[in-house]
Amino acid sequence: MINQKVQQYNAAVYLRLSKEDMDSAQKAESNSIVNQKQLILGFLQDKPDIKVVSIRIDDGYTGTNFDRPQFQLMMDDIKAGLINCVVVKDLSRFGREYINAGKYIDRLFFYNGVRLIAINDGIDTITRTQSDELNITLKNLINDSYCRDMSIKVRSHLQVKRKNGEYIGAFTPFGYRKAENDHNQLEIDDYAASVVEDIFRWKLEGMSQDGIAKRLTADGVLSPMEYKKSQGERFKTGFETGKQTQWTSVAVRRILTNPVYIGTLIQGIRTKPNYKINTVIVNDEDKWVKVENAHKPIVSERIFNLVQRLLLLDTRTSPKERVVHPLAGLVICGDCKGPMVKTSTSSGGKKYCYYICDTNKKHKGCTSSHRISESDLEQTVLLLLREHIRMVCELDSCLEVIRKVPFQKIKLKKVQERQLKIEEELERYRRLKLSLYEDMKDGLISKEDYMDIKAQYDERIASQKQAYDQAQKEIDMYLDDNSKPHQWIQDFMEHRNITELTRMVAVECIDEIAIYEDRKIEVSFTHWQDYSALSEQVREYYQENHKEVV
Repeated sequence: MINQKVQQYNAAVYLRLSKEDMDSAQKAESNSIVNQKQLILGFLQDKPDIKVVSIRIDDGYTGTNFDRPQFQLMMDDIKAGLINCVVVKDLSRFGREYINAGKYIDRLFFYNGVRLIAINDGIDTITRTQSDELNITLKNLINDSYCRDMSIKVRSHLQVKRKNGEYIGAFTPFGYRKAENDHNQLEIDDYAASVVEDIFRWKLEGMSQDGIAKRLTADGVLSPMEYKKSQGERFKTGFETGKQTQWTSVAVRRILTNPVYIGTLIQGIRTKPNYKINTVIVNDEDKWVKVENAHKPIVSERIFNLVQRLLLLDTRTSPKERVVHPLAGLVICGDCKGPMVKTSTSSGGKKYCYYICDTNKKHKGCTSSHRISESDLEQTVLLLLREHIRMVCELDSCLEVIRKVPFQKIKLKKVQERQLKIEEELERYRRLKLSLYEDMKDGLISKEDYMDIKAQYDERIASQKQAYDQAQKEIDMYLDDNSKPHQWIQDFMEHRNITELTRMVAVECIDEIAIYEDRKIEVSFTHWQDYSALSEQVREYYQENHKEVV
């Protein structure tokens, strides 16, 4: 009897487990890496023709693509001729994407003479028949369909969580951590939150983003990445540039512009087109999910909005300066409306700072530089601001009196009188419309004339209804505004005792400062329209009540 030589196979055992395989405790246990390994090694015990030369494990990698580190190393071994057999628990461990799984099995493995064994599927390519090939195709289709179904379910589930204000990110924003009892809820990290508060406060005090970054670094404060690492998180980001990341102006700006710090959660900004494509794209803004009051804020909405305005202003500083001038970005030329820029000169050992028109400085596009000293400008603006705050305080006192008076004695009465006249007109047109119908029934007018005149009445009735609804909106708005203090008034009154012009006060209270010829200064204050409207209301009230306007 002639003994035939048995071909020996150098095998790679491939094990994979991903999150989609852990949708139940029972399934997670059956698909665990340990159980996969035990099953395969037990199966190979009585296979003397198969020698295990490597065990490749991709733990935590999806089967929807083949960009897995250990899988790719296994492919390198195959191409190098080191491996000619691959053993898996089933085809789903190999991959769940139908097209590429077929390419690997039918092309790469076939051309390289690689044997594939999928134990639970009963597949061994060395003995496969046409029915086995059909079985492999069907199995791959089933696995692909499973992935598609899981992807839809996961996306739908995550969208529900987003709309409910639940946090679904892997890593929390700096200043927050995941709650111990609910990882979809953010809670304040006291230490990191104190750093966030400092960043917002320093910005309001006039520090530039670069100045803030340098101060944090000098104080030994860990950057967001390094802090997360210090807390045991395996944090990775594309912004990492060295062994230890430092604070940068970009990192500071990301914190200053993130509404998460006022309790607003914005998610769904980025996504993947589908489960087969690993490329991340940015969604259109209308697809973002925004939930307010999703968690406890670190800074107030007032502070956040002030900072956003600061970031819009021209606050460039020289490399030697870390603090932004209180009026930076607020001063303009009264003639050309271009920015006034701060410059300096030295004389007699003293440094003098002043503002000039940037347009005139660069190309004489403006007729005059409108030069004004920094100290003169600050003193004048401070005096004007203090006077305006005094007037706002007086306005608030007048409004307190009005709030205690029945609404029929103030401006609301005029709106109600207008609404009453509109109602009378509506009733008149309704009566005319009814009598018109009676005239047609009595044969006094033709049906054609009736329809023409009726259309005219309907148009007037619709117009009067619109006017009535508008008057009602005015009444509702007035009652609402008159029932509670105006927040902007309270913000001004907080600064009633100011003795110096700070960056925060300037940004909160001043819209614009225009400089004209002969150093004429015109200051436009924030909420000026609100102030003017309320002042007019106060004047009308006192006039109607025969009192002298304060």
